[in-house]
Amino acid sequence: MASAWRRLGFYVCFLKSKLNGGPDIISRGRRVIPGCARGIYSATGTWTKEYTLQTRKDVENWWHKRIKEETSKISEADKSKPKFYVLSMFPYPSGKLHMGHVRVYTISDTIARFQKMRGMQVINPMGWDAFGLPAENAAIERNLHPESWTQSNIKHMRKQLDQLGLCFSWDREITTCLPDYYKWTQYLFIKLYEAGLAYQKEALVNWDPVDQTVLANEQVDEHGCSWRSGAKVEQKYLRQWFIKTTAYAKAMQDALADLPEWYGIKGMQAHWIGDCVGCHLDFTLKVDGRVTGEKLTAYTATPEAIYGTSHVAISPSHRLLHGHSSLKETFRKALVPGQDCLTPVTAVNMLTQREAPVVILAKADFEGSLDSKIGIPSTSPEDASLAQTLGLPYSEVIETLLDGTERLRSSAEFTGMNRQDAFLALTQKARRKRVGGDVTSDKLKDWLVSRQRYWGTPIPMVHCPACGPVPVPLQDLPVTLPHITAFTGKGGSPLATASDWVNCACPRCKGAAKRETDTMDTFVDSAWYYFRYTDPQNAHSPFSAALADYWMPVDLYIGGKEHAVLHLLYARFFSHFCHDQNMVKHREPFHKLLAQGLIKGQTFRLPSGQYLQREEVDLTGSVPVHANTKETVEVTWEKMSKSKHNGVDPQEVVGRYGIDTIRLYILFAAPPEKDILWDVKSDALPGVLRWQQRLWALVTRFIEARASGTLPQPQVLSNEERAEGRKLWEHKNSVISEVTAHFTEDFSLNSAISQLMGFSNALLQASQRVVLHSPEFEDAVCALTVMAAPMAPHITSELWAGLQQVPGKLCAHYAWDAGVLLQAWPAVDPQFLQQPDVVEMAVLINNKACGKIPVPQRVSRDQDKVHELVLQSELGVRLLQGRSIKKAFLSPRTALINFLVQD
Repeated sequence: MASAWRRLGFYVCFLKSKLNGGPDIISRGRRVIPGCARGIYSATGTWTKEYTLQTRKDVENWWHKRIKEETSKISEADKSKPKFYVLSMFPYPSGKLHMGHVRVYTISDTIARFQKMRGMQVINPMGWDAFGLPAENAAIERNLHPESWTQSNIKHMRKQLDQLGLCFSWDREITTCLPDYYKWTQYLFIKLYEAGLAYQKEALVNWDPVDQTVLANEQVDEHGCSWRSGAKVEQKYLRQWFIKTTAYAKAMQDALADLPEWYGIKGMQAHWIGDCVGCHLDFTLKVDGRVTGEKLTAYTATPEAIYGTSHVAISPSHRLLHGHSSLKETFRKALVPGQDCLTPVTAVNMLTQREAPVVILAKADFEGSLDSKIGIPSTSPEDASLAQTLGLPYSEVIETLLDGTERLRSSAEFTGMNRQDAFLALTQKARRKRVGGDVTSDKLKDWLVSRQRYWGTPIPMVHCPACGPVPVPLQDLPVTLPHITAFTGKGGSPLATASDWVNCACPRCKGAAKRETDTMDTFVDSAWYYFRYTDPQNAHSPFSAALADYWMPVDLYIGGKEHAVLHLLYARFFSHFCHDQNMVKHREPFHKLLAQGLIKGQTFRLPSGQYLQREEVDLTGSVPVHANTKETVEVTWEKMSKSKHNGVDPQEVVGRYGIDTIRLYILFAAPPEKDILWDVKSDALPGVLRWQQRLWALVTRFIEARASGTLPQPQVLSNEERAEGRKLWEHKNSVISEVTAHFTEDFSLNSAISQLMGFSNALLQASQRVVLHSPEFEDAVCALTVMAAPMAPHITSELWAGLQQVPGKLCAHYAWDAGVLLQAWPAVDPQFLQQPDVVEMAVLINNKACGKIPVPQRVSRDQDKVHELVLQSELGVRLLQGRSIKKAFLSPRTALINFLVQD
């Protein structure tokens, strides 16, 4: 047997040498063969029986480049094929990958490979969230320019990603700090401005005293500290640029109902947005009948009753009392701390033209995040009490009919309407006149996007003494950053020092003007990057509508749960806006979201809070103590950090254990949404190492059986051996069904690996005659190898190379001339579907039968599960993808689900 394999290996290597143009050199004895320096089968033609450390290194060295070349090319969108867009949140180029990066990208890589094997056209793009404070601060510390620092980091991190064997669609790479990207960020900002959704106003803002810039509300934690520097945030009044996210609060809140579960993040989004029951309305301000030019925006939960306004209330901390308002002294003179104060200022509603006095309330904080609200006694006992106390006149504008219906009276054209109809009509009219009316909550505030720093997208606005703020003409984009060499990080925007850049001509009147010197919050860059990936080289628009409509929405978005509020809210806002601009047909950008957990390292901390390195701790006693001082040490698990001495270098770990082992460990140690406690001595890492050895042993046994010189003859098997093969066939189909469901439903890849481990153990126990003669055994070994390939591509590529050379194959349905990653994902055999534990579910679309799909019996009565299985099936992808599903009905009596869709 061994002699036969040596002869086969000799001729395979000789042939490889000739095909590669090598010389006919064969050295007897030691046998040196050109191109075959390594010791694995793919290099030598001789199968290695043991999967040793050296074998693992040889396998990964051989296959790394070949797999990358095989999987990196993504063809242009072929709209005849179903698509799958898997996206992992792109990183900030810090210069070094951490284990969190390795986890998220391993998950996305595994899913991408799986979907490609299912016949989907897949993109798994990568880019760089390259603007922001960290790069600018690093430049200041190192006396470097942020651009050179960022580009060197990108180069290094891309090399690290390549070393991990990840199959990103590198032809779609984007970098947000390059002008060919931020040109379109500026374009979208101007579109927002033209739609009335980007504006500048003076406001009480969050000021980070360390990073010397303002922060959005979402960037301040529950302790009042900066999300990045950790400094206690201060309050300042500054004139800043805002994006009107509140305009889409109701739409974003309502759209959550149509999305699948996001592991609790939908609830976090809903909570942050708040109950969208009211709106803001705009007022002009007058004193003694004279229009002042000042404006005020105030909230009401009952805009339909606006004709019953008694007053407009502001808080003592309102900008009108503290900013640069011309009415500041007027308001301050009227203020009596601790009292509700009537002021001489009158607010004129820009929709109704009705006037009401402005009142400063005694309490410092209103409900939610408000600092002003409209007083309507008809709908608020609190407002009625205040109006009576201050002697303010008002009209009762709501009457209740005998049947309990509430209608409007004394309300101009809205008189006689019920409250719901009046609410819709009034808010629509306000939006049409651009005086408010966007249905929102009393919690959500508009997004503050101004940043007083250099390394960000320049805001494309020009300030003209005659014309006011004027957008840069679209044909003049991008407004590129000037080259500045001196960075201090202190006080004001560094752009203000570039006088040649700041001073410009007004695009409208051509007079002397100045550019806006604030840059955009880096979250603006990442709020639309998923669109750019669909068309990254487009020089004429942010993206092609046709390409975006084909690839969007993102089928699976993978990233950290820490972005549940900030990034996801902003990304959803931009997608809703682009939909309303007729740039895309889908309103929501992400279908499924997978928020992966952290990888935590073990920490050792003294009572003082000082973190110790592991070698400084004595672990031999009953409790851990400091090796020198004998102080008791607290042992915990925390997010990896250099300062906590619990970080792990991915390159060091990969060098020690190999790419496939680390991939399998990350996928097997916990479900994706759970945290992993990094401990190489745990059961997970030894477990996946042993499994790779069992896979190798299983394929080795099969290869040796077939290389013995006896061709397989299924007819010689006894009835008992046939029954053994039948059980393996059933086990194979069950595993295919379960593993496929884990890849498409819950993404519990740890459970998928457990299924494959159990399957490999069953195959190892097969009798020798079944190994040699059973087509079911051969098919099972091949299916196991194919299913393991997305998770461990290197070892399975080598195993498949060995299987390809086995003589007398009984399974013709595999593509034996192609590698394992180019195989079709195994399908459940139709005969298996007739068994009682699998149900054939009939699928109807608009009451018309369209086909059937297999559904596990245990979930056949679960409408949500069946709904999702249909959408993930080939039939669902072909007939339902991109269509608006209004409702789905699961029959309570028969295996049938009916989708009602709107074309």
